[in-house]
Parts: sequence; structure tokens; C-alpha cells
Amino acid sequence: MKIGSIAGDIIVFSVRGEPDLGNELQAITEMVAGDVNSNVIVNFVGVDIIRSSSLTKLLKLRQALVARERQLVLCNIHPLTQSILEITDINSIFAIAADKQAGVSLIRSS
Repeated sequence: MKIGSIAGDIIVFSVRGEPDLGNELQAITEMVAGDVNSNVIVNFVGVDIIRSSSLTKLLKLRQALVARERQLVLCNIHPLTQSILEITDINSIFAIAADKQAGVSLIRSS
């Protein structure tokens, strides 16, 4: 997992694919748990498919951020993962952007 910062209030996490994805999402949730000032972009550039256990951890990450009135944006979603998000109707609760810059714009516009 790579971590980057944009303008101080946005943290970008570039995650790898399964089987490490769930552990990375858990680590991100733990990192942001004490940080009330950052919005999060999760860059799925290295992920082609997501398991149900990772979806659960992604939902927990979202919940942790929403509780702190912070935003979560997912970007660079592979078509297979996008299909899973659509089939489960989870895509309706996530902000999804084409890439990191579009994710930053989405956060800035809200």
C-alpha cells in the first residue's frame, strides 16, 4: 500500500489486490480512526476484483469516516469490481471517481 497526501486534508491510499486488500483496508481504517481532519481517497489501481470480506472492511472504513464527517472516495475501479459493487448495490453509498484528480475534485466540490 502506498500513502500520499494532497493539500493536507486528503490522504490517498493506493491499494493492492486480493488477498492483501482486506488487510490494507483494515490498516487504513485504523490509521484514520484517530485523524478527524482527513478525507480519504482509496485508489484501486492495483485491484481487479474484490472479495466480500474486503467489501465489509470497506464499509467499516466508510462508517468510520462518515462518523467524523469526512469523505471517502474510491477511484480507478476495475470493471470487475465495479460489477460487484453494482450487483450488491453498494455502489450507491460510495462516491466513485475515475481517477485521483477526479476524486480530489469530488471532495472539493462538496
